[in-house]
Amino acid sequence: MKIKSAEFVVSNSKVEKCPDSRLPEYAFIGRSNVGKSSLINMLTERKSLAKTSSRPGKTQLINHFLINGNWHLVDLPGYGYAKVSKSAKRTFQKFITAYFANRKQMVCAFVLIDSRHKAQKIDLEFMQWLGENQIPFCIIFTKADKIKPKALETNIKNYQTEMLEYWSEMPEFFISSATSGLGKEEILGYIESVNQQLE
Repeated sequence: MKIKSAEFVVSNSKVEKCPDSRLPEYAFIGRSNVGKSSLINMLTERKSLAKTSSRPGKTQLINHFLINGNWHLVDLPGYGYAKVSKSAKRTFQKFITAYFANRKQMVCAFVLIDSRHKAQKIDLEFMQWLGENQIPFCIIFTKADKIKPKALETNIKNYQTEMLEYWSEMPEFFISSATSGLGKEEILGYIESVNQQLE
């Protein structure tokens, strides 16, 4: 898939105010500081479509972007470790949960995981919650350029081992780098194939 157009549509904290559209949506979510904004900008070939920040927790709203005029990329707030108050975290959690529960257009969530670390409890618990609520998702391992190949392989195997204790099979996953563009073709190709199945 070639991204020909990518435009910001709306930011909000209420699911009912999300675009009144039947276009398929792909939600991007992950722990704070996982490199989500950088990945979105890499995928869309736009330097500042999603706001990047050295301060974790920058994304604090549901952000909709219209891609190629026929699908929405949704940038959701990160979970965990953001330097925000407990009440703000509860608010984020509330509308993230509401988004997944009520947004019928959401066809796949991409859960971003920092490939530099072994399986994190917060990531495993979030994916468990998605599974229990029958929300389709894939995994994107980010920052693959910042770790040696052997360590990367070890960390991904660690996730597989942890997840297969509860799952019958590992969800589809991608390895990415916002710096090198690794994973871009595979991720966009996956989205394109799902879109074609929906037509």
